[in-house]
Amino acid sequence: MKKILILFAVALFFNGCSDEDYEALNRNPNNPEKVSAEKLFSNATKSLFDQMESTSVNRNVFRLFAQYWTETTYIDEANYDLERKIPQYHWSELYRDVLYDLADAKAILEANGESNSTKVGQITILEIYTWQILVDSFGDVPYTEAIKGKKKKSPKYDDDENIYKDLVIRLDAAIGMLGNGSTMGNADLIYKSDVAKWRKFANSLKLKIGSRLIDHNLGLATTIITEAVNAGVFTSSADDAKINYEGTPPNTNPIWISLVQSGRNDFVPANTIVDHMNTLKDPRRPFYFKDNLGLDIYTGGVYGKQSSFSSHTHVGELLHDPTYKGVLLDYVEVKFNLAEAIEQGIAVGGTAKDHYNDAINASMLDWGVSSADATTYLTSAAVNYDTAVGTWREKIGMQYWLAMYNRGFEGWYVYRKFDAPTFNTAHRDGLPVPNRYTYPINEQSLNETNWKAASTAIGGDKLTTKVFWDKN
Repeated sequence: MKKILILFAVALFFNGCSDEDYEALNRNPNNPEKVSAEKLFSNATKSLFDQMESTSVNRNVFRLFAQYWTETTYIDEANYDLERKIPQYHWSELYRDVLYDLADAKAILEANGESNSTKVGQITILEIYTWQILVDSFGDVPYTEAIKGKKKKSPKYDDDENIYKDLVIRLDAAIGMLGNGSTMGNADLIYKSDVAKWRKFANSLKLKIGSRLIDHNLGLATTIITEAVNAGVFTSSADDAKINYEGTPPNTNPIWISLVQSGRNDFVPANTIVDHMNTLKDPRRPFYFKDNLGLDIYTGGVYGKQSSFSSHTHVGELLHDPTYKGVLLDYVEVKFNLAEAIEQGIAVGGTAKDHYNDAINASMLDWGVSSADATTYLTSAAVNYDTAVGTWREKIGMQYWLAMYNRGFEGWYVYRKFDAPTFNTAHRDGLPVPNRYTYPINEQSLNETNWKAASTAIGGDKLTTKVFWDKN
């Protein structure tokens, strides 16, 4: 019944794997064969966006890991205490409610003779995005033996680097399918089946994967990035992979649920980001934050310390809007990745400064900053690429991180990849920023042998263990 209601809500809205229960939860128990590929695709898409957008400490703490926000009362998560089984929720949501739905949709299409269609290409691209998130979250994860249900109750974990390499191969195949036969039509909540935009999304995702590989394998990264750029990545914010939420439940942005519908005041902006933006006189402050303390006064809560809601700057009004967009990948991200590629000696056209400026400008305009204020910011000595203090990693890392403010997962990635900007040590427990999620507790009981093998392979199931691409 739950599955039926979710699918019905999605239709109105948009006119892990180690346990066989994952599969059972992902079926209509009455008429599974009557669930269409299109509905499954829509449901998986919304589940993916919801998981990446959510700020509930029961399911997503990436805004805390990125030190964009801190907590007012219950400060465990800001101190990297994951006792709420947060990794379990992230794992289950992506495997069960995204990857299983997408696999079911693909199976339906293949049974109907559409194994090489645009529809399958669209499904595969979202699968690859989800797998990449899982790897970046945990490191080694079940992959080749995953999503098998009862056929493989205890799947092995695959090496995270090998998964990445396979994702590129699969992504190329998916791109080759686009334009073949019919599309998902209005069931595509992102682009309404605009095939040209799906190609740009796929190539931009390929660029993203290549960018993560740069410090680990520059030769492979160079090949992947140049292929993606030559094939055509995002060229403006109009290409962004996003959805627009609605104003009433259950189709609101999940951020609104935590900030407004809950009636709670659990978060304030962290001093980490507020202090950096105050120093730079960043004109996005009135949009990122609410000036509730007085004219042009922004005071962030000490990261990891109980921070009185009334005594600190609040989260900006835009994020209190139930219809605020959800984003998987955007033009700003693409431009910063291109800036890094130039600095790493990869020929993608333009200069690092050009791409850096384009990224900052696009972020400014996206948040509502005037062109004049954006120009003033870009030409200031502390931001200008020619005069800003620090290495290219520090310059790009700072601005990339600032721009990802409402995309906590990417902000966490930027810090891990660039080791910039300077973050605070969690106040209560004195711990550094985690490099990964620990594996879900369920894996220790339901898939113990493979969990132990994976833990050993990655160097220990610890928050401090790095994923393979994190070399700095």
